[in-house]
Amino acid sequence: IMSAQIISGKEVSAQVRERLKKDVEQMKVKNPSFSPGLVVLQVGDRDDSNLYISMKLKAAAEIGITATHMRLPKTATEDEVLHSIKEVNENSSVHGLIVQLPLDSIHKIDTERVTNAVAPEKDVDGLTSINAGKLSRGDLGDCFIPCTPNGCMELIKQTGVSVAGKRAVVIGRSKIVGAPMHDLLLWSHATVTTCHSKTADLAGEVGRADILVVGIGKAEMVKGEWIKKGAVVIDCGINHVPDDSRPSGKRVVGDVHYASAKEQAGFITPVPGGVGPMTVAMLMANTVLSAKRFLESHQAGKWNISYTKLNLQKPVPSSDIVISRSCVPKPIDHFATEVGLLSDEVELFGTTKAKVRLNIIQRLQAQPDGKYVVVTGITPTPLGEGKSTTTVGLVQAMGAHMKLNVFACVRQPSQGPTFGIKGGAAGGGYSQVIPMEEFNLHLTGDIHAITAANNLVAAAVDARMFHESTQSDKALYNRLVPLSGGERKFSPIQINRLRKLGIEKTDPSSLTEEEVTRFSRLDIDPSTVTWQRVLDTNDRFLRKITIGQSPTEKGYTREAQFDITVASEIMAVLALTTSLEDMRQRLARMVVATSRSGQPITTEDLGVSGALTVLMKDAIKPNLMQTLEGNPVFVHAGPFANIAHGNSSILADKIALKLVGPEGYVVTEAGFGADIGMEKFFNIKCRYSGLRPHVVVLVATVRALKMHGGGPTVTAGMPLPKEYIDENLQLLEKGCSNMKKQIQNAQHFGVPVVVAVNAFKTDTEAELALVCSIAKAAGAFDAVRCTHWAEGGAGAVALGQAVQRASEAPSNFRFLYDLELPITDKIRTIAQKIYGADDIELLPEAQQKVERYSKQGFGSLPVCMAKTHLSLSHEADRKGVPTGFVLPIRDIRASAGAGFLFPLVGTMPTIPGLPTRPCFYDIDLDPETEQVNGLF
Repeated sequence: IMSAQIISGKEVSAQVRERLKKDVEQMKVKNPSFSPGLVVLQVGDRDDSNLYISMKLKAAAEIGITATHMRLPKTATEDEVLHSIKEVNENSSVHGLIVQLPLDSIHKIDTERVTNAVAPEKDVDGLTSINAGKLSRGDLGDCFIPCTPNGCMELIKQTGVSVAGKRAVVIGRSKIVGAPMHDLLLWSHATVTTCHSKTADLAGEVGRADILVVGIGKAEMVKGEWIKKGAVVIDCGINHVPDDSRPSGKRVVGDVHYASAKEQAGFITPVPGGVGPMTVAMLMANTVLSAKRFLESHQAGKWNISYTKLNLQKPVPSSDIVISRSCVPKPIDHFATEVGLLSDEVELFGTTKAKVRLNIIQRLQAQPDGKYVVVTGITPTPLGEGKSTTTVGLVQAMGAHMKLNVFACVRQPSQGPTFGIKGGAAGGGYSQVIPMEEFNLHLTGDIHAITAANNLVAAAVDARMFHESTQSDKALYNRLVPLSGGERKFSPIQINRLRKLGIEKTDPSSLTEEEVTRFSRLDIDPSTVTWQRVLDTNDRFLRKITIGQSPTEKGYTREAQFDITVASEIMAVLALTTSLEDMRQRLARMVVATSRSGQPITTEDLGVSGALTVLMKDAIKPNLMQTLEGNPVFVHAGPFANIAHGNSSILADKIALKLVGPEGYVVTEAGFGADIGMEKFFNIKCRYSGLRPHVVVLVATVRALKMHGGGPTVTAGMPLPKEYIDENLQLLEKGCSNMKKQIQNAQHFGVPVVVAVNAFKTDTEAELALVCSIAKAAGAFDAVRCTHWAEGGAGAVALGQAVQRASEAPSNFRFLYDLELPITDKIRTIAQKIYGADDIELLPEAQQKVERYSKQGFGSLPVCMAKTHLSLSHEADRKGVPTGFVLPIRDIRASAGAGFLFPLVGTMPTIPGLPTRPCFYDIDLDPETEQVNGLF
């Protein structure tokens, strides 16, 4: 008689492992920073569990899976076990989680509850009710199959026997072997009988089986004579029986009597060396499968996004907040996953706002960026051009209507003007960021964090001058390095200061008297303090104040001022930083004053830079919101556009460019006209970010161009003069000179320009056509009229298509000036090429600063011009394209932390005032619904 063919689990599992190893190598080729992750959670310290776990960890390491053994002590409670599982569920770098059973705890733990706490998509043991339910219903492609039955199926496949139509018998109905084995055979189209302890004629049932799978834990219970001739026999049992011939006194046998069964069966698995090795191999296969599924569902740029349908009203409601309210925002946690964010990369603030953690940058670092578009405008007029509205409208068009992945990146507005003259700013009409009241009020508190950090520096400056002026060197030193537990110790920030002074010592008692003086005295000259206090409120009475008038300050009064928070250098640092580490360094480099010997004094010298980083640690995370049509928006940082660079953050742009994927678009907006916001976007922001823009969108309106052509002035609250309402092609053509100059300004940087003519209902067909034809003649890639204010994204589809075409045109980006040029030459280049000035004139104060900053090593910083935004020249009332002027430079200041010098052209109010009738007259809260009313 022929004896059965032996099915070796060792051989089959080795083949499976080899295949998995190749799969993992392939994954890593495509995603270099990726690795499949497995966690084995163990409670207690059972020897048998330790043995199984070490086998699993060894197999994982061979295949290239990052496996972690999480051990909880015997004293762990059910809650502690559930908490550990929740942590692993939320960790996106783990794709498989096994809870090693039995749970060896001194407390009672509900195993079923613990097993079901594992996220089904990480349940590589296939033991959750969800995975078991999917298996029993035949959803094999969408679940994890328990490892032992899965291994048995692999072994059956090796025999070449086809399962379909065969009679299969499974003995045992446990959750881990019998029950899932029955389901697997059934969905492989066998006719399946499950036998168990209550089965009447076990031998008779076994005798009918073409395929027999046994898993009952009873040594050698199934006898060879029961088995049908030529059957496939799979033995899952592991039992120890006494055997005096073995050193251990026992040997391992299965549930089938092997010697007699081998004579009947056609194929049989040995014990050990049969099903055992397969179980671990299939566990690895499930982990690799889970990692594959994760990668497939999280490909960069693979969005599963639904857009919100607009319910357009004609005429458009006069209040933006009414429109904002008419749209129900998508819940932000769900929305974040739509655009490819993982749950552990998002921090929720209520249901409509979230912060995005910077760890996403590492996950997506190998991904290619999308296309980068900057929206700018002609020189602004009091009539407004609608840059923000166009930014949002364009994003709504490209996303909801053209079905491209697209992100808007906008600045966070200051709260000051919200209650002052301007009302809210979030776009307008049917192109806005929602909810508008969240966007315009506190958002997630970033501006408040800047206020706190900025004023901590201001307090530190004055306190330091006060303490230095009232104490001897020794007393000062002893207080700066106090006794603690009988010894003095420098803090890390103080060691940085010693190094800067060239003192390489770490023992406070070893400093010479001269070193003690140099270390302790910053010796700030009060007349050189450039650091001001800030507040995010329009308050004109803080423009010039006297501080230190209380008797406790012993007469150390000085003149000072408040700026609005968004004018703080810390805001510019936030906008230009590229990482937490980089922000720490920039905050440390901020110069607050000069010492009497002419040395710049930084926040690091004051010892406050570490605390500033702590205050700013959450503000550095971009804020996620959405447009009316459900497109993603990052709202992050909002530096002043004249004394700073007026652009939203580099970090938001970088993250967005990775999230949209190589076929997607990121649309960001630069403050004021192209001569200011766009010039700074290119020369400052793009220099620090290393990003290269593909397209400039230049926004213009017929009425603003008419004003540049010499139209009458407009007074707020008075009806518009007829020139702006009636057709007037002559006035319009004259005003188009400003648009032509701004197109030319963009062309200095080698990037194609698309002009967006933001249409108002009073504009005539002939007027719109004239602007478009002049723009194209002036060298614009295209010029398109848009009606997104009234129609949402549908009104900007033509603009979206033009931007898409322009982004594929050749672009040859270049900076306007070289950083190594002398400071004066950099200023002159901007004045002549961008503003059209004949030359510049440095006033004495500015001349001194050029010399001081060159000497202090700030000469190679980029230049950020602080000039009026209402004219290309320094005189706000000169519209169109002024010529024949010399640009006067009154003074130059340094933002050494943010990384630019800002020349002052004329005087700049750095904190606005309130008008006679501020917006706050209209703002109120409905106590019933908690709705904000009147916010514009």
